[in-house]
Amino acid sequence: MTATGPSRSVELALHSAIELILTSILLFGVATIVRFVVGPSAISRAFPQIHVELLIVGAGVGVLLTGLIKNPLGKISGGHMNPAISLAMWRLGVFPAAGVLPYVAAQLLGSIFGVVAARAIWGRVVERAPVLYAVIQPAPGWSAAPLFFAEAVGMGLIVFTVGLFLSVPRLAPFVPWIVGSLVGLGIAMLGTQTGGSLNPARQFGPAVVSGHTDKLWVFLLAPMVGAEAAARMLKAFHHLGQVLTHRLCGTEVSGAPLDDRRMASARK
Repeated sequence: MTATGPSRSVELALHSAIELILTSILLFGVATIVRFVVGPSAISRAFPQIHVELLIVGAGVGVLLTGLIKNPLGKISGGHMNPAISLAMWRLGVFPAAGVLPYVAAQLLGSIFGVVAARAIWGRVVERAPVLYAVIQPAPGWSAAPLFFAEAVGMGLIVFTVGLFLSVPRLAPFVPWIVGSLVGLGIAMLGTQTGGSLNPARQFGPAVVSGHTDKLWVFLLAPMVGAEAAARMLKAFHHLGQVLTHRLCGTEVSGAPLDDRRMASARK
């Protein structure tokens, strides 16, 4: 985002619209994966164990997320699909402050669109248990405080890792795979406990559409706190170098590798 004046506003609107589309696809995909892995299907009959199902869901969501980050639209907007990522990129100095609220609004709205589309295409099975619009429901006994801590720490680890990789040109291209792997791992490991959201947009649409908004504030706020804390930690470690881009594809829009010297001169 380097344009100025009206052209910058147009560019921001376009990029926000792309984030809405990407997040809609992500949540449609999440709801679809849950519908066919956890809901009534040949997969759920073949693998009735919840831990196995969560492993499949995590792998599917991880691959989907990686693909969305690496696709042409993801390269244009940055492929955030997560308000906590957009906040972190701003705090790391590679994303404009003016873009945070439009991106967050687009991501949350896209979350709703995605689950509504899944309901329209797959039918009433999406609104019934155990699919229930893919809403995350923590296990009994998880109060707000430990749930907040788990979501904040999980998101913080993702942001710290992403920021570290984006500060080294040779590592930056691996970011899409890192994000997909960490989110997939979070779903597989935390799914039966916290639910493994790690993204305010991941829970927003399913919770609003299903009406299961209990502890929604935790899923919205905790990842943002974790992202802020991780960004502060990254900035404190000056020897790690500056983050080079807000694009999670880890390259230029064209797919060309990042060049730390050229990026540094562009900031001046």
